[in-house]
Amino acid sequence: MAIFKIDEIRNMTEEEVAEELRKLESELVRERGIVTAGGAPEKPGRIRDIRRTVARIKTIQTERRK
Repeated sequence: MAIFKIDEIRNMTEEEVAEELRKLESELVRERGIVTAGGAPEKPGRIRDIRRTVARIKTIQTERRK
């Protein structure tokens, strides 16, 4: 999964944004599952990056609704 910047998200259509959000949230669940099971994630900083990207996407979605 790609980590997006604000400008990249703003240039996407609403459908693309929703699809990327769904993918990122499922990846976040998978990464957290690995940690919960006692395993070590391949890239420990990836969870933080995914969380930040999800927050960016949700912020843009809120801006578009207003």
